[in-house]
Amino acid sequence: MKIFANHVYTGETVLEKQLITCEKGHIVAINQGNAKDADEVVEHIAPGFFDIQVNGGATYHFTAHPHEDCLSDIEETCLADGTAFVLPTLITSSMDNILMGIESVKNYKKKHPQSGILGMHLEGPFINPVKRGAHLLKYIRKPERALIEEIIKYGKDTILQMTLAPEVFDQDMLALLQDSGIALAIGHTNASFEEANRAFDQGVKQVTHLFNAMSPFQHRSPGVVGAVLADERVYAPIVLDGRHVDFAAAAIAYKLKRDKFFLISDALFLGKKKTHFQWEEFDATLKNDEYVNSEGNLAGANISLMDAVQNAIKHLGASIQEAIEMATRRPAEAVGLHHRIGKIAPGYPARFTGFDAALQHARVLYSKKPE
Repeated sequence: MKIFANHVYTGETVLEKQLITCEKGHIVAINQGNAKDADEVVEHIAPGFFDIQVNGGATYHFTAHPHEDCLSDIEETCLADGTAFVLPTLITSSMDNILMGIESVKNYKKKHPQSGILGMHLEGPFINPVKRGAHLLKYIRKPERALIEEIIKYGKDTILQMTLAPEVFDQDMLALLQDSGIALAIGHTNASFEEANRAFDQGVKQVTHLFNAMSPFQHRSPGVVGAVLADERVYAPIVLDGRHVDFAAAAIAYKLKRDKFFLISDALFLGKKKTHFQWEEFDATLKNDEYVNSEGNLAGANISLMDAVQNAIKHLGASIQEAIEMATRRPAEAVGLHHRIGKIAPGYPARFTGFDAALQHARVLYSKKPE
């Protein structure tokens, strides 16, 4: 398979008029070329967009329906929006529900080895009730060794990211998770500036969604937000919809974090068609292009990763190249997958996001069968 693109965003630079040669599902060469030599011609091409936090597809929500048909729904809807790789996210719920979600991802990956579902994001259950957001209080758990060991045992190579509140952990329990190889993120946390810094010093490299569900920045109490903005080691993903975070606040974070700033959708549902959702006591209704609950509070995001890229260009003043990096290389680095995805380079997957100059129409290009 050969793809010709007028503009190639490699994840690190921009190349013009390139012919990308792919064999057996991977890139083998990138050279100056001509459209006449290609099997596929696109105007703009980037590494496959990678969304590390998606809660549901067009129809199913992974926590409410932790089954393989939900994963298929999430993947198909992501592909339609131009997102090539994804971590379906399962939020705080019962241990049985968590194990069911893990097993579904394992089985789905076995049946679909070329899938863009790389694993899953477990958001909870070890979070702070004070900052639980939409998470149900009854399922929040205290970190216990047996429970953590069970999650590590069954989630090995499947849970690629886990959200937790560091202040509910002692050093040994946090180290147990850290040593498991799961990428840890601080979220749904009321940690102090000092507690957040201790977690970062212990090896936690990111937060879950900057500004949301965490202790805020105040001049006498900088909180988690202050710790993130002050620490150049820490990645700062953000839900860039103008509702979860005001664009002005996002612009400040962008200026401070630079190459550690990246994008997530945190979509409750994708496709902008699901108008109502109920899971136990959690409810959400789509009103004025946002999900709100019965109390009138924000209940979930309603954007795709491409929407977030467009917003980064429009509202943050990012270049197309940098906005693309926010959806490709940077999230891959944050989760520790930068040796596998996030670049257009020999050895990387032949799975791309192609788009037009206006970034209005995106699609995923890939070979469904190894050549």
